[in-house]
Amino acid sequence: MTSPRAASPIASSKLILASESPRRLALLAQAGIAPDAVMPAEIDETPLKDESPRAHALRLAVEKASAVHRSHPEAIVLAADTVVACGRRILPKASTSDEVRACLALLNGRRHQVITAVAALCAGGRARTRVAVTRVSFARLSRTDIQSYAECGEGIGKAGGYAIQGRAETFVRQLNGSYSNVVGLPLFETIALLGGCGYRIP
Repeated sequence: MTSPRAASPIASSKLILASESPRRLALLAQAGIAPDAVMPAEIDETPLKDESPRAHALRLAVEKASAVHRSHPEAIVLAADTVVACGRRILPKASTSDEVRACLALLNGRRHQVITAVAALCAGGRARTRVAVTRVSFARLSRTDIQSYAECGEGIGKAGGYAIQGRAETFVRQLNGSYSNVVGLPLFETIALLGGCGYRIP
């Protein structure tokens, strides 16, 4: 991917993706959408006290979009945040193999929710948001399953410590809802938001 030039002026019809996730970029490409620029937002993603998973994802998506939109108010800015939750517990984006193991141990044989909030700030600053929720049930995993997955490195940097588009798909016993949501960007909701902002979908 060619890195966009941050200093370049962005026209009102242009789309900025406020995320460094290659998965979100690939999902947009799957829908025929190519952002004109990719500008990750640097914000504090620490959950607030007693913040629910849904509220947390929605707050971060809006904050990410707003952080980029302040520098490019004439553009459409798209941002998203994905949370994996067991009940009200928000699982981390695993940064180590130990965190991957801890996440899988918690998800082992249980049902959890994957919540992605999507925010689009239209030219002029009007915010539109959507939230997608997918329920995922994991099969019973052995210690060997968990250890092997943690060592492969696939879960590093992923919410909940796993990537459904990789080896972890073999752990999924049942999935109710949007698959693209679990990957990181619910396409149905995203396309609806962009259309509402006047972005021309190919």
